[in-house]
Amino acid sequence: MAEAREAVVTLRGGRALLADRSPEAPPAGSTTGGDALRDWMASAGHVLLAGTLDGAVVGMAAGHVRRLAEERVGTIDSLYVEPDARGVGVGSALTEAIVAAFAELRCTAVDAPALPGDRASKQRFEAAGFSARLLTLHRPLP
Repeated sequence: MAEAREAVVTLRGGRALLADRSPEAPPAGSTTGGDALRDWMASAGHVLLAGTLDGAVVGMAAGHVRRLAEERVGTIDSLYVEPDARGVGVGSALTEAIVAAFAELRCTAVDAPALPGDRASKQRFEAAGFSARLLTLHRPLP
């Protein structure tokens, strides 16, 4: 969804997050992503979900499985709900659905990024049982 990409770049750290995205991740907001998205979905360990409200797609969640030491860890690459559809449970339902999908893929944990100042994402993930395990601080050099 192009809206997801546009929303991320307005947040502190958003541009860096998009620039640092895993090559395994789908092309967020890509309008030409038909072939790229098909290729991404054909790879093992990828999850893409649509969130609906009254039959209309209003959100999405995407992620992939990666190795962390000896564990299989699901990583939520993107979770987005259109602004007009927020506050009614679509984001919570997508969060629970992607966690369940990772459990089916035999993951032992799930990681989800939240940008600095993005209180809504942090609160959504904490309400779903997530807790911070790593904070990355960044300092550009002159």
